[in-house]
Amino acid sequence: MFKNNMALLAACLSFSANSTSFDTVTLGSKGGIQDGNLTAFLIKGENDKNYVMLDAGSVVNGLIAAEQKGAFADLRLPEGSPYTRVGHVLNDRIKGYFISHAHLDHVAGMIISSPDDSKKPIYGLEATNQALMDNYFNWSAWPNFGNEGNGYKLNKYDYVDLMPSQWLAVDGTSLQVMALPLAHSGGQSTAFVLKNPAGEVFAYFGDTGPDEVEKSTAMRKVWSTLAPFAKQGKLKGMVIEVSYTNETPDKSLFGHLTPNWLLKELAVLEQLSGKGSLETLDVVVSHIKYSLKNSEDPKVVIQRQLAEGNKFGVNFIFPEQGDSLQF
Repeated sequence: MFKNNMALLAACLSFSANSTSFDTVTLGSKGGIQDGNLTAFLIKGENDKNYVMLDAGSVVNGLIAAEQKGAFADLRLPEGSPYTRVGHVLNDRIKGYFISHAHLDHVAGMIISSPDDSKKPIYGLEATNQALMDNYFNWSAWPNFGNEGNGYKLNKYDYVDLMPSQWLAVDGTSLQVMALPLAHSGGQSTAFVLKNPAGEVFAYFGDTGPDEVEKSTAMRKVWSTLAPFAKQGKLKGMVIEVSYTNETPDKSLFGHLTPNWLLKELAVLEQLSGKGSLETLDVVVSHIKYSLKNSEDPKVVIQRQLAEGNKFGVNFIFPEQGDSLQF
């Protein structure tokens, strides 16, 4: 009996160690000019059936790529649903957009898909939501699908202004979110921290430059927020950009990171959370700029440069469009 109980305990511990806390789907992995594959991630808690979007550079095209890779193979359409599987995910399973900043490569998919989308909230810092109203949903660039802004309001999207450093429950999910401002070449971007009922967190960074170049303390404030979770083993992963290789001079970064700068920033997190606290941490590298130059693929260079400087034991992940990842 004792042996059976010990075997059962071992099996339970093994299951716990291998269980996931957050599920993600990469709808867009690139930064810059590769239209159709621009920054966008679905994420949900392990016990949720509904997702939220982390940025929305590519939406429908990303959903099609994800379906082709089997990301939604276990999803059953409701009886009598008028939608394809892609349509069902967009309309019924995505419960909101978290927009880090209003640059076109982070919102184009949401804008283009809006005529066939369902009613849902757009979560963002006040300045981000205002930029969406002023520049896109304004009856000049695009019809006003929002509940605020210029002209007749179609009221499909409700703007939800997030207060920095405050937790907010995300409707339709078990998650809470906290928004933290980032510095992005003189403008503002956002880091979103998502927390599940177990107190585990996942961090998503919109475009950001390093504090030293941006003359800012924004990144350090994010690391300070994440450090207690990292120390307790409750930081399950993060998505963070590395747009350029180390050969890019600081004056040409325009609010982005290189491998060297990401490694320097991760050193700050480890300093705050304790040596060894980042070992095996999953770090998804996003927003690599697609290059038209006849030279080595920037992704290959960035992979090599991060590997060479990885003294923390983190697990750098480089997803392709449509890939599913568990954390």
